[in-house]
Amino acid sequence: MQQILQVSLMNLANLKYRAASSLVICIGIGGVVAVLITVLAMATGLGDTFGDAGDEDRAIVVRDGALAESLSSLTREATLAVETAPGVALLRSGLPAVSPEVVASVALPRIEGDLLSPVSVRGVTAAAFEVRPEFQLVEGRYFSAGLHEIVAGKMASEQFQNLKVGDRISFHNTDWSVVGIFQSSGDAHESELLIDAATLMSATNRTVFNSVTVRLASVASFAEFEDALESNPQLTVDVQRESDYYRGQSDRISGLLSIVAYVVGTIMAIGALCGALNTMYSAVEVRTVEISTLRAIGFGALPVVVSVLIEALALALVGAGIGAAIAWLLFNDNTFMTGNALTSVALRLDVGASLFVVGVAWACSIGFLGGLLPAIKAARRSVADGLRVVL
Repeated sequence: MQQILQVSLMNLANLKYRAASSLVICIGIGGVVAVLITVLAMATGLGDTFGDAGDEDRAIVVRDGALAESLSSLTREATLAVETAPGVALLRSGLPAVSPEVVASVALPRIEGDLLSPVSVRGVTAAAFEVRPEFQLVEGRYFSAGLHEIVAGKMASEQFQNLKVGDRISFHNTDWSVVGIFQSSGDAHESELLIDAATLMSATNRTVFNSVTVRLASVASFAEFEDALESNPQLTVDVQRESDYYRGQSDRISGLLSIVAYVVGTIMAIGALCGALNTMYSAVEVRTVEISTLRAIGFGALPVVVSVLIEALALALVGAGIGAAIAWLLFNDNTFMTGNALTSVALRLDVGASLFVVGVAWACSIGFLGGLLPAIKAARRSVADGLRVVL
């Protein structure tokens, strides 16, 4: 152990004489860690944003087989059946806590670059604000039924033009006034626009709702509620806990982002690994005489191997710190827009400790693999061959 410590400290002390080659390893690994952490932060942010949109004591009803609200349609008869189903909570007015909703998509210009991006427009009734108590007005007022008025989500108002209180926008051949801004704990609904459901249905020439969101009497009421609707032969509906529905919506995209992060990270890691191998091989060649001298005076092969690995891991940790710092400084708490052809969702990136741990693990793996073969080569070289360089 004492030999390992002595040789390792000597190697680390001599890094200043190999600063340029060592910096190559640090920068290469730093790039891998920065990209990996950033893309994983997007995947994590997406999961959190959609996950927060759902609640265990709420259920969502869509047409059977529909993969999303926008692809669903429910008749008014189906909506009435939901209202009379067992397990539904009551509003303060005594009416069922049921929110029939219409979902549409419009293209609006982004604040940055005037790029047109899709935004979800959700038609709701007054009951929606009791069914989803996290909807909190932060500016202005709620829309009035029957009028062409909008309450914009906080994230949407920050990312798109003309979504401040007092602004007017035009879509579906109609001018709409923005009368309020709402927030909902930073979830996916903050990227939406809320409009009176009947008014939106009239503007889009629709006669059916897309979905119905229900606040249950209790979390345990879900089974009774689900069974009553799905066993009704006159209905073809799919009933899910709202939390499960939004988790499913995010899993596809966040899973894809995670795959992209690890695929890109692996490709970059291979490049960084090649750089580490070349650098460590060069370092071993430069230290041939030094290593052979240590072996000649009684140091074993194991201290040599461990010292080379420690050097590689030390450089990898420095690279991990550089990459994590870049990701945190450039992207932490920034807003990133993602979505599909029908909607955009604003994500607030959180480059936290858990992602830093992942980055360090990848960096150490690259450092270990990059130092292992050069370390074995250094240990296998005979003392005579190494000292012959001096002669």
